[in-house]
Amino acid sequence: MADRTTPAPRTAVVTGAGRGIGRGLAVGLARRGFQVALLGRTPAHLEAVAAEIAGHGGGAAAVVPVDVTDPDAVRAAADRAEEALAPHGGVGLLVNNAGVIERREVPFDQDDPADVWRVVETNVRGPLLVTHALLPGMLARGTGRVVTINSGSAYRPSPAYTGYGISKAAVARFTSVLDSQYRDAGLRAFDLAPGVVATDMTASMPTWEGRTEWTPVEASLDLLVAIADGDLDALSGRFFRAGVDTPASLAAHADDVVAADARRIQVPPYGPTDPLLS
Repeated sequence: MADRTTPAPRTAVVTGAGRGIGRGLAVGLARRGFQVALLGRTPAHLEAVAAEIAGHGGGAAAVVPVDVTDPDAVRAAADRAEEALAPHGGVGLLVNNAGVIERREVPFDQDDPADVWRVVETNVRGPLLVTHALLPGMLARGTGRVVTINSGSAYRPSPAYTGYGISKAAVARFTSVLDSQYRDAGLRAFDLAPGVVATDMTASMPTWEGRTEWTPVEASLDLLVAIADGDLDALSGRFFRAGVDTPASLAAHADDVVAADARRIQVPPYGPTDPLLS
C-alpha cells in the first residue's frame, strides 16, 4: 500500500478526553509513547486523566478545559495545546472525540427539536472549530492527521436519535472534504467508529440495555496508532470500524477500497445512464 505522507510528530490532541472513549484513547496513546493534550469541559475529569497518564509513566499531559462549541475558547485552547506540544514537534494527531446524543430514544416527531439541535451543534460545530484552529499548524509543518470519532449511524438510518445520525453523516462528509482539500498539502483525515463501547453514554441508551458484549477501546486504539504512524495514509478520507477492521485487514484490502471508491459517503448512481454522472 503506497501513499504514505511525511511522518507526523507523535503527539495528540484528544477532545472529550475526560471520560469514556476519549479517556481511553488519551491514556492509551500516552502509554504508546505519544505526548497528549487533553481537551474537555470539566477540569476535574481532565486532571484525573492526566494523573492516570503520569501514574503510568506517560509524562505530563497538558490539561486544557474548553467548550468545543465556543469559537473564542477553542482558539485559545488550540494555542495552549500547540504551545504544550511544541517541544515535541507540534500537534501531529487530532482526535475529534467530544460528542453527545439525545436525551430520549424516540423518533423525530416525539423528540424535542431543541435537544436534536443540541446534538447536531455539539457533534458538528465542535470538530469544525477544533480542526479549523489546529489546521494552520499542521499545514505549516506539511503533515498531520485528523481523526473524527464517527458511527455507523452516519450511514444507516435509525428509528431514533435523529440528531446523532444527522451529525455523524455531516462529519463524515467533513472528513472527505478535508481529504479532498488538503491531501496534497500533507494532511490526512479519517472517520473511526469505535463500535459499541461500554461508557456512561451507552449505559444511558435503552437500545443497549442487557448487552454483554462490548467493543474494547483497545480496538480503536490500534487503528488510531496505525493512522498516526502513517500506515493507513492511502485510505485517507474513509471510514474504519473498530472491532471489525484492523490495521492489517485494512492494509490488505486498501487497493480494493480505493478501486471501488468505498468506505465514504456518496450518492451511488443507478447505472451507467444515470444523469447523476453527467
